[in-house]
Amino acid sequence: MAEDVPARQSVQAIDRAVAIMSVFSRARPVAGVSEIAEQTSLSRSTVHRILVSLANHGLVTQLPRSTDYCLGPRLLGLAETARARLSLELLAGPAMTALRDHTGETVALHILDATPARRTIAQVESVHALRRTYTDIGSPRPPHQGAPGKVLLAFADEELQEQVLRGDLRSAITLARIDPAELRDELATIRASGHALSLEERVPGVVGLAVPVRDHTGAVVAALSVSAPALRAGVAELEALAPRAMLAADELSLQLGHRRT
Repeated sequence: MAEDVPARQSVQAIDRAVAIMSVFSRARPVAGVSEIAEQTSLSRSTVHRILVSLANHGLVTQLPRSTDYCLGPRLLGLAETARARLSLELLAGPAMTALRDHTGETVALHILDATPARRTIAQVESVHALRRTYTDIGSPRPPHQGAPGKVLLAFADEELQEQVLRGDLRSAITLARIDPAELRDELATIRASGHALSLEERVPGVVGLAVPVRDHTGAVVAALSVSAPALRAGVAELEALAPRAMLAADELSLQLGHRRT
């Protein structure tokens, strides 16, 4: 039980920090220690101590020549990251559903983080009883394994690509080493064709197709994929789906402000 004390104290500190930050609002953008203590039922010394810690992390800021505080600049970056992801998922819903209805197969949305890792952030499942279902929503996966990651990697900046190519490249199925030169050539082919295929490359019995989604700057910010059991699709079937998948990606890109030149 004694081992649980530090954990409980850490959780309590987080709860108190959230309570303090929640005092700030559009109606109350600035607040002093006494006011925050009154609103949170915490002591002034506790509030002051937590405010100093939050300020050190840029989450709150003490106003110049004042003892009052306001929310800090670091929250802007965090909010922008959350807004971008939520906007992407919300906007993608109709295009993903339409693509699922057209193909009958599972459609998913993926992003590449700074790790770099590929993460699945949303899916619309197949109408078939036997179907691909992503059970690892949000979990990091190596970007060189599978069609969605390769699409994101193919259109990523050169520095990030080289970081991955210098890493420990292994097959998700056999764990065999992957030749960086071969992967480099494959990424070039993906950029030229505008889509990537995966034939039981990451999950046995599952094949897939992925296409890029662009934002208003033209940068690829996500990948849209169609996945199916291998017994229902092969290379020919996946290639036949590519134009419709690209159309869905273009529709989503258009909503994100992308305009074809």
